[in-house]
Amino acid sequence: MVAKEFLKNIEDKMKKTIQATRSEFATVRTGRASVSLLDKITVDYYGTETPLNQLATISIPESRMLSVQPWDKSIIADVEKGIMKSNLGLNPSNDGNLIRIPIPPLTEERRKELVKVVKGMAEENRVSVRNIRRDANEHLKTMEKDGELSEDDLKRAQGEIQKITDKYIAEVDEMLKHKEEEIMEV
Repeated sequence: MVAKEFLKNIEDKMKKTIQATRSEFATVRTGRASVSLLDKITVDYYGTETPLNQLATISIPESRMLSVQPWDKSIIADVEKGIMKSNLGLNPSNDGNLIRIPIPPLTEERRKELVKVVKGMAEENRVSVRNIRRDANEHLKTMEKDGELSEDDLKRAQGEIQKITDKYIAEVDEMLKHKEEEIMEV
């Protein structure tokens, strides 16, 4: 029989894919303020591209507003520039101490574009889960060929791997459904 550690390892890899999906979805703007919206923004800090969340306090003073307060006031213009070139469609305003970022409501057209983007992310992550399944099945077939596994054990293990795969594909689909609803709500 295939070791439980082997199946656990496969499941751990798939869990990491789910975590990656969650992280990717969090960076998609939905019309309301979210600190994770700025997660991928980097700022040129003394010649080094540094994540914004390592240079400033980011908070949500109201539902459609983010505020960014750099710890080093001398980089406030660089932070503002980093936010503007992030392609998130945000227009920060800087008062010398604090950057306020109003989150504009999304147009219907933009919502539909974002749904397409999120569907693409979900498909990439489904493919990742399937690739993990494929690699595991190839490993099992090699074990069978080498005489380490009987044909019955191979079929049983492949069945277990398929159950795990189905579970994580369903989880990606569920996350996609929730994110679509979040994007489309007005």
